[in-house]
Amino acid sequence: MTFLVNCLKGIMIGSGAILPGISSGVLCIIFGIYEKLLDSILNFFKDIKNNIRFLFPIIIGIAIGVLVFSNFLNYFLINFPLQTKSIFIGLILGSIPSLIKETSKKTNFKPIFLLYTFFAFLVAIFLVYLENVIPNTSTNLNFSFLYLISAGFVMSIGIIVPGISSTIILMLMGVYNIYLSSISSLYFPILIPIAIGLILGCLLFMKLTNYLLNNFYEKTFYSIIGFSLGSVLVLMPSISSFLSGFISLLCILLGFLIFSLFGKK
Repeated sequence: MTFLVNCLKGIMIGSGAILPGISSGVLCIIFGIYEKLLDSILNFFKDIKNNIRFLFPIIIGIAIGVLVFSNFLNYFLINFPLQTKSIFIGLILGSIPSLIKETSKKTNFKPIFLLYTFFAFLVAIFLVYLENVIPNTSTNLNFSFLYLISAGFVMSIGIIVPGISSTIILMLMGVYNIYLSSISSLYFPILIPIAIGLILGCLLFMKLTNYLLNNFYEKTFYSIIGFSLGSVLVLMPSISSFLSGFISLLCILLGFLIFSLFGKK
């Protein structure tokens, strides 16, 4: 049962690495595996058996999410954007009390911590603005090998840091469209250099994030809360009537309830 649950989490995390506005890091936070994921990868050889048991279903799920279920989830985002986005908002909002509770286990709350949340929230808002104004029409196939490695390296920030969408980074570098088409067609001359940069970047930023969590736990976690709240703005659906607003509210409450029930388990 645990294998299946972790595989399902991996599918959602993999989808989050592709879909605009959704952060894989936030999804890891929502599913309560963010810190354990960092620890299992960075300290893999200290407990190989248990780390493989934890990571293997998640890795399988991520691969499935990237290759298959991202299209399935994208279908719902295109055809049922109001309901789908609202449920994701509910999931994110539902994760915030758990984040605060988790932080409170190690330290007492101080009002100054909210400054980190507010600053991270402002950064997230700025990234939302960039994602809305940056044109996303590049189909250039003539990127150099090193440029694609650097794109994958910078993209890793959006995967490791909760609340920062990797899609905005790829849009900034002009490779988002070709990245999506290369995944759907498994065009390895594009995917391999991006994967190389992604792996190198993930290792570096995981170590950095782990260092921050170990040495500045409260500040880091309250910043993560700010980024998570900012990601809600990316997912905010268009409300055109009282009915659509009511449906959105119900779906947000549904997402919040799903996380509350799922989080307890």
